Amino acid sequence: MSDPATEPRSVLITGGNRGIGRAIAEEFLRRGDKVAVTSRSGSGGPDGALTVAADVTDGDSLDAAVKTAEEANGPIEVLVANAGITDDQLLLRMGDDSFESVVDTNLTGSFRTIKRVIRSMMRRKKGRIVLISSVVGLYGSPGQINYAASKAGLVGIARALTRELGSRGITANVVAPGYIDTDMTAQLSDELQDSYRKAIPAGRFADPSEVARVVAFIASDDAAYISGAVIPVDGGLGMGH
Repeated sequence: MSDPATEPRSVLITGGNRGIGRAIAEEFLRRGDKVAVTSRSGSGGPDGALTVAADVTDGDSLDAAVKTAEEANGPIEVLVANAGITDDQLLLRMGDDSFESVVDTNLTGSFRTIKRVIRSMMRRKKGRIVLISSVVGLYGSPGQINYAASKAGLVGIARALTRELGSRGITANVVAPGYIDTDMTAQLSDELQDSYRKAIPAGRFADPSEVARVVAFIASDDAAYISGAVIPVDGGLGMGH
């Protein structure tokens, strides 16, 4: 439950209508925060959250979404950049469009969103930015050069942001989930799921709530001195990467 001494914060989560993003939204709601989530359709967020339409590749739609969220909940104090796509292909078959669209959503989309909430954080001298990466960004995965590049790039954003704005009470961290029980992994064949589980020291996929609780901690006052960090939630899969 939320700490009664802590005022509810205004939280924005991109791609918060399903999977990990939805679990993160539910965790912040459980802790008593005011939560807005974006989805491309403008619907589908969890009960208790404000769901706004936004496409992170479209700056105008992000401007409108942030304005709506801030009018409802106040200036954004916690941003979780979670929206992402995949378009898996082996390198020799991967077209320029496939690479560019994944990077534009996952990496440039995170930049666009940060840019639109950072001024109010700077004015208040406090803010939490959490970028949802992936074990693939550091560990690598065949057929995912576009996705790996986009998710690795988030580490650079968090660390440059920390150098730039760390003295203003703003932290920027990366959470790197491994294989999580979501609709996406459920579509994998049983054989492929078994092979992935064998590679994970924990021997299982994570529940989305296990990622959500780490995100909530890293966005809390307790984590005020953690910034520029990459926090794996992968059952040991990517150790040392």
